[in-house]
Amino acid sequence: MSLYTEYLDEIETRKLQGLNPKPIEDGALVEEIIAQIKDTSNEHRKASLEFFIYNTLPGTTSAAGVKAGFLKEIILGNTAVEEISVAFAFELLSHMKGGPSVEVLLDLALGSDAGIASQAADVLKTQVFLYEADTDRLADAHAAGNAVAKDILESYAKAEFFTKLPDIDEEIKVVTYIAAEGDVSTDLLSPGNQAHSRSDRELHGKCMISEEAQVEIQELQKQHPDARVMLVAEKGTMGVGSSRMSGVNNVALWTGKKASPYVPFINIAPIVGGTNGISPIFLTTVGVTGGIGIDLKNWVKKLDANGDTVTDENGDAVLEQTFSIDNGTVLTINTKTRKLYSATGEELVDISSALTPQKVEFIKAGGSYAIVFGKKLQSFAATTLGVEMPAVFAASKEISNEGQGLTAVEKIFNRNAVGVNSDADLHAGSDVRVKVNIVGSQDTTGLMTSQELEAMAATVISPKVDGAYQSGCHTASVWDVKAQRNIPKLMSFMNKFGLITARDPKGEYHAMTDVIHKVLNDITVDDWSVIIGGDSHTRMSKGVAFGADSGTVALALATGEATMPIPESVKVTFKGSLKDHMDFRDVVHATQAQMLKEFGDNVFQGRVIEVHIGTLLADQAFTFTDWTAEMKAKASICISEDATLIESLEIAKSRIQIMIDKGMDNAAKTLQGLIDIADNRIEEIKSGSRPALTPDDNAKYFAEFVVDLDEIIEPMIADPDVNNDDVSKRYTHDTIRPVSYYGGDKTVDLGFVGSCMVHKGDMKIIAQMLKNLEAQGEVKFNAPLVVAPPTYNIVDELKEEGDWAVLQKYAGFEFDDDAPKNDARTEYENILYLERPGCNLCMGNQEKAAKGDTVMATSTRLFQGRVVEDSDEKKGESLLASTPVVVLSTILGRTPNIEEYKAAVDGINLTKFAPPLGKPKAVQY
Repeated sequence: MSLYTEYLDEIETRKLQGLNPKPIEDGALVEEIIAQIKDTSNEHRKASLEFFIYNTLPGTTSAAGVKAGFLKEIILGNTAVEEISVAFAFELLSHMKGGPSVEVLLDLALGSDAGIASQAADVLKTQVFLYEADTDRLADAHAAGNAVAKDILESYAKAEFFTKLPDIDEEIKVVTYIAAEGDVSTDLLSPGNQAHSRSDRELHGKCMISEEAQVEIQELQKQHPDARVMLVAEKGTMGVGSSRMSGVNNVALWTGKKASPYVPFINIAPIVGGTNGISPIFLTTVGVTGGIGIDLKNWVKKLDANGDTVTDENGDAVLEQTFSIDNGTVLTINTKTRKLYSATGEELVDISSALTPQKVEFIKAGGSYAIVFGKKLQSFAATTLGVEMPAVFAASKEISNEGQGLTAVEKIFNRNAVGVNSDADLHAGSDVRVKVNIVGSQDTTGLMTSQELEAMAATVISPKVDGAYQSGCHTASVWDVKAQRNIPKLMSFMNKFGLITARDPKGEYHAMTDVIHKVLNDITVDDWSVIIGGDSHTRMSKGVAFGADSGTVALALATGEATMPIPESVKVTFKGSLKDHMDFRDVVHATQAQMLKEFGDNVFQGRVIEVHIGTLLADQAFTFTDWTAEMKAKASICISEDATLIESLEIAKSRIQIMIDKGMDNAAKTLQGLIDIADNRIEEIKSGSRPALTPDDNAKYFAEFVVDLDEIIEPMIADPDVNNDDVSKRYTHDTIRPVSYYGGDKTVDLGFVGSCMVHKGDMKIIAQMLKNLEAQGEVKFNAPLVVAPPTYNIVDELKEEGDWAVLQKYAGFEFDDDAPKNDARTEYENILYLERPGCNLCMGNQEKAAKGDTVMATSTRLFQGRVVEDSDEKKGESLLASTPVVVLSTILGRTPNIEEYKAAVDGINLTKFAPPLGKPKAVQY
């Protein structure tokens, strides 16, 4: 059977799903299609032309390479195709976004036929995705006196690829569609259980919100053909939770604009809004596609005659509406005044933050990639020609406040800034390019990242990146048909690109499913690093880490840079002493609760939490930084003491060495390079030449907050509050309750200890609790307990120390790498399940609790439908707590009372934490 016949069979299968033919990425299939185009009598010729022109993926796919080669044949006159003229062939090349298409255009532009060279040059002047091999060719041709090369370079130096684009519309009419009331999570826009289909954009688009919502959006488009649909989070924040490019892609698919007439199902420029604005990661992703994210501010706190906030019986602020955004409300965005207006012309809200000069450039260029690459291309051309580069793009925003010190994140940004015009210290609000040290790609967004890399014609990791890792943790639970189809392909691509990969495409080392955040936390070996990762929980306890969409990850891998404003910071310190029976997870929850009590609003949202963690090692400190994603913070930075940081770096070195010993290092010796960086950093700290990162005494913060450890007297639980009468207050992570609230009688149907929020100490706590309970009599589970260690290193260490044997003794199921599960578990017994290291229930794309269950979990996700879905009779709820609370809840089958809890943890060494004593000397960057 030919590849084309197989493709036709696939098309018929997709028709049954209501889908169009899948875009073609296989060069061998395109070769068959071309042969049928050349054969004028072939019965499939007409369809083959359609597939070739409109259904072949661009960039560096093998299909794009074959397509570009055939278009070159047509342009040179070696092949004649009636339907594809020379002019049309050039037009098709112009939409292929680099890689083989640019190589062909350079061949033609630098060739001997003057007429063809001129046409090729005109197309090249519109292209920005050029890499060193391409620019080297232009530089060499210019040095040799080639006039066409000089003409192209002069155009690049003027940035005509940008200046000749049409300006954005002054007025953009929108019609609103309420996605939900309250926070809209990316799980609603791109559900985790549909992660396998993210790279198939048309198929994945069918999972956005609901079929009913999709129909309603289409109806609005019919009713308002002159308006764009704006997806809205009413009384909430748009795009909270996971960092999903797929969520933005889905919104764009249903409400955005087609990126190219020759590339199917790739839409750009969605418009989204939220009463409380847009989640920072989601807003970045919207910018990647040239979209607009608006902070609507259509609900405000009601004030009394004295100007004080009016509260309800629960102590929550009463909100009142300033303008309506009900479904079908017509509004106008004015990009010149940067205001939002009603249908009658009434000014509603200032939206300047959505239309900064930099964001307007993204909108004009169709996304941020074109701007990033365009600036690089302009700089290259001006340098090559020896001319001054004209100011075309919006100047980098550089804010320097004389006499003001630097926060930790400001120091990191200043140290890693690229292309800064001034020598003065930059403060929050500055918009800068920064070098990226560490990059992480995870497996359910990785296929999209690889597509983004292909689309921007990247073929190898930037040498600026110190280390990058491709994980396998999000698909660790079940090695099903979907995983078997997608993951080896992903690992092969990323391994070839230059990443350290969880799976070896050659099969020479054991497949690792370690949680990505844990690996990134280990391979971050400098506290001044910038880390970009394809997951919202990329929150390292060394350096500053930003969770990002798959596109931003791809850009960081390809360029070794990221562009973003320097965020404001909130300083978090501690006082008092932590009770022996409390876990550090309780400190995390209490931080959120005490902050909300003090400020009323979430001051963490969109900002960096600078937490002064002192003597807490990186593993334990990660529990705090990991949770900051749920606090809606942009990032978190741990301020550690010198000796503690050295100990954390030594642990990191040992774990990297284990990776090397397993055979995971690559030809570039990336992992050994990280050990060398760690050794150098340790020497700097010991010598005093560059101590551990600390802020300046006179740094300026948005807010400063002290957590009172003395107030934490019982375990704290983050409750989704699924039955709150105000739907906007459900699933928010803001409802933090003491365990006594539940009266010791709330049924728990399943417990989960795992994901990135736990470390080795948590596994040892489980073992110790089981031994304690055994001493009191028979150990019996009244609810299932699912345990998923974060990494294989932890499992190995537990085996050496005897704790794994304790867990095995009480386990009714233990993972087997030689025979991994092929199907997701749908029913649970009241036993202990020892699952493979990885995300497991926290991800929700493979394993789930039974519908309607009440789950007590250590994970970070309490979103509706994530860990557990609703049943017809009962709402599923995922309550989040410390490891000892989860374990005891499964033993009892209910929430414990405080006396039962204290007895269960008596004598167990929970995570110790005390505020740092003294103040280390600040170090300059």
